[in-house]
Amino acid sequence: MISGNCIIAQSGGPTTAINSSACGAIFEALNQKSIEKVFGARNGIQGILNEELFDFAEEEAEELKYLKTTPSSALGSCRYRLKQDDSSDYEKIFKVFTKYNIRYFFYIGGNDSMDTVKKIHDYAQKINYEIRVIGIPKTIDNDLVGTDHCPGFGSAAKYIATSILEMSHDAHSYKSNIVTIVEVMGRNAGWLAAASALTKATDLIYLPEAAFDFKQFEKDVRRIYEEKGKVMIVVSEGIKDKDGRYVSTLESVDGHDNFGHAQLGGVGSVLEQYVKEHIEKRVKKIELNILQRCAMHYGSKTDIEEAYMVGKQAVIYGVQGKSGYMVGLKRISNDPYICETELVDIHEVANFEKKLPSHWINKEGNFVTKECIEYLAPLIMGEVVIPTENGLPRYARLKKKLIAQSE
Repeated sequence: MISGNCIIAQSGGPTTAINSSACGAIFEALNQKSIEKVFGARNGIQGILNEELFDFAEEEAEELKYLKTTPSSALGSCRYRLKQDDSSDYEKIFKVFTKYNIRYFFYIGGNDSMDTVKKIHDYAQKINYEIRVIGIPKTIDNDLVGTDHCPGFGSAAKYIATSILEMSHDAHSYKSNIVTIVEVMGRNAGWLAAASALTKATDLIYLPEAAFDFKQFEKDVRRIYEEKGKVMIVVSEGIKDKDGRYVSTLESVDGHDNFGHAQLGGVGSVLEQYVKEHIEKRVKKIELNILQRCAMHYGSKTDIEEAYMVGKQAVIYGVQGKSGYMVGLKRISNDPYICETELVDIHEVANFEKKLPSHWINKEGNFVTKECIEYLAPLIMGEVVIPTENGLPRYARLKKKLIAQSE
């Protein structure tokens, strides 16, 4: 066990549960004798590079408790890739670590954040700097390997399934026929779209893992349309054709984000136009966009509690001397649902991607199997009790007063 200070930071896309993980980590760190001061970094690893740190001891304990039920990334997030062959970033980071006697670093994020965890851990070993580096999983995409599922996914899944159910009720208010197309997030993994199968209101699901074909799509939609007059379609933003090309790409200035990923979106519009031209003029296209990732108002209690648990356990593992790991979730049983934490070597996580298993997709490629639904169902269970103020949710209001920099 080593004594010193710690930094807790967040990275990547905001979620319903990332602050719950931060809350678990913060309170556990404040409770550990070997951790003298608990710092937060503003906007993830960039906050460390810029020496923008704040002391959680300066925050009111009651205010910190609100983090558990506050969506988004309260500490501030970023999308920054550490340079692979340039040591300048690492020199800056470890200069800050040395200055503030940082001996514990807990980073909450998804795939690319785990790459940061790996690089910092490896560099610390290279220069013989004693520090415990632990990754805390977070992503609504549910595509991190080494964990049964990811904190943040369950709440997003609950929101998507609920929204589909409510849209279905809306569509059935009138006698007129209608095709509804709902676009959800999912660049290369279709977990979020698959979650729509949790409601029987969903008719068709199209996933990145199954090659998309317009002619087959037309047959699928027409079959249900002729039977019911109303069709509910859910599609992942990242569906691809048989050659692996994205069906639709909405590009930013250079077409990619800072990690080199294509900026996706707009596939719903492509399918909407196709349906109008070939099947039915009355089509509604809904893009859930950022609504699906921070919907704390109907979050999954299971998700929020597990997020808190992995944050807390990360600190415990760090104090026990573990470093170079991500905290994973291991499912013990489905009925009753039991899940516990375990350590996963960060080198087995970083830069890998967990996709929906092919045997969980039906042979037609337009829905998921019963086994998949059974996997998903426990993750959305329970409702989160959210403190309110003047009829609206009361979320955390952190001061995040930056520590004055000195030489």
